[in-house]
Amino acid sequence: MNGVNKVESYEGEWMRPGHYACPGCGVAIAMRLALKALGKKTILVIVPSCSAAIAAPFPNTSLGVSGFHTAFETAAPAAAGIAHSLDIRGKKDITVVACAGDGGTFDIGLQSLSGAADRNENLIYLCFDNEAYMNTGIQVSSATPNGAWTVTSPSGSIGRKKRFMDIIVAHRIPYAATASIGFPEDYMEKVKKARTIKGLKFIHIFTPCPTGWRMAENLTGNAAILAVESGIFQLYEVFEGKRYQLSYEPSRLPVSEYLKIQGRYRHLNEDQVLRMQTEVDEEWERLTKRTKGCL
Repeated sequence: MNGVNKVESYEGEWMRPGHYACPGCGVAIAMRLALKALGKKTILVIVPSCSAAIAAPFPNTSLGVSGFHTAFETAAPAAAGIAHSLDIRGKKDITVVACAGDGGTFDIGLQSLSGAADRNENLIYLCFDNEAYMNTGIQVSSATPNGAWTVTSPSGSIGRKKRFMDIIVAHRIPYAATASIGFPEDYMEKVKKARTIKGLKFIHIFTPCPTGWRMAENLTGNAAILAVESGIFQLYEVFEGKRYQLSYEPSRLPVSEYLKIQGRYRHLNEDQVLRMQTEVDEEWERLTKRTKGCL
């Protein structure tokens, strides 16, 4: 536990400027907004990732709350252990939050997260999804979309992005939701809602990465908005693993509007873009059926 953290609230913020994030980092924005929603009585459990670089190595920190650095694959169980220790000590007003990227969630941390979800541990799990292993040099993960460039998929990823919300919802946890930093009010409200629910709460946050996505650093917000408006990333909530509720009705812009601001999709031809549009349309139809109770 970081015992030398002397940072206090910075004009209502709990993450101060001057951290190690790349310019325009979506993860830094997501961390800042989450802490703004949760306040000082929060403990962050952080795995080796962009989140760890942003929080900074001991004894330095950009955080105004306590932070615990753990192994890549153990965000959920480490957070669960801290939550249990707080409960034993009668400290009911502190929120424990596990922070991991798509690599630490979709891939390396999936087994331990599944176990924590099965036990319904009392914590909030935030998945910062920038669709690749960005902290180690932009390698493909199972969150990388089909066709996207990474250093390990220079001709475009041959995989398809894992439907991770389906996996976590199958555990029938009390609350699961998606969020985008392009819609900060929606995101913060979901974080606040998660804090009031007992058990494991999972929030999948879309966090564009200018470095890995080969785009200008001032386009992070645009990418986060266009992903939602095009239907690439959908905003919704799931309660008790069965009741789906749409959070936002997108304008359904063409997928090409989202793709064209990113260099990682520059190699795609018209047929590939059309196939991507078809898949997005199918996924949107799939979600709307669920929100109408047509499972």
